[in-house]
Amino acid sequence: MEINFLPVDALNLIRRVYAAQPGDEGPERAKNALTTSVRSLQRALRECQPTHAVCVFDSQEPGWRHQLYAGYKAGRLPMPEALQSSLILFKDAFGEIGVSSLMFPALEADDVIATLAKKVALRGGNVIILSTDKMFLQLLSDHITVRDHFNKRDMDRTFVMEKYHVHPEQFVDFLALSGDSTNNIRGVPTVGPKTAARLLAEFGDLDNILSAARNIRGKLGEMLLMHIEEARISQSLVRLRVDFELGLNLKSFRYIQ
Repeated sequence: MEINFLPVDALNLIRRVYAAQPGDEGPERAKNALTTSVRSLQRALRECQPTHAVCVFDSQEPGWRHQLYAGYKAGRLPMPEALQSSLILFKDAFGEIGVSSLMFPALEADDVIATLAKKVALRGGNVIILSTDKMFLQLLSDHITVRDHFNKRDMDRTFVMEKYHVHPEQFVDFLALSGDSTNNIRGVPTVGPKTAARLLAEFGDLDNILSAARNIRGKLGEMLLMHIEEARISQSLVRLRVDFELGLNLKSFRYIQ
């Protein structure tokens, strides 16, 4: 049987749906988001036709990235209380339509999904990651696709080249240089997306760029030399972990329509 695995970035889906709901913060808005999220997931199941599916939630505990960099995700607005207290209802509702939920203590959904996706892909299965989070673009391969559910499009290699002007294999280094404001990852000061893409086109990867920094003229070379450590930390922060031992069996995620 050909495997078509659909791991869902659950909070990415839920919070996007919640933000689109009219009205003030509160239980009624969370209730409407629940109904809409279930319908949205059902649409994804119809469109993607998975043989296996799972919704992966972030742990609310600090993880290894917080240990590496205390400022990770600093400044983010907390999840609305009404939504936070309703998450168990979302998990129950997803289970009722045949999709179980996962959460591991101190692990982000991104790393759990990346680990699962890589293991399935290595065995020849196909993976469609349902998320608008650009971090997943580093995983793109012949067996792994990232699906923007809300815009009904696959964010494939062509998408990455057209939007960021780098290859998916360079995306970690692209963010290490230009930073990621969503997660408060700074990268190298004064190096924006265009400069990061230009450097990667010329030198190939972050190692080569930092090795050549002394020969890069002007302010750019100076900033690269001054912020080598920050670039390395940023690289570690944006690289998804694919090596966690989760103790899971794909059979547990079998989706029966």
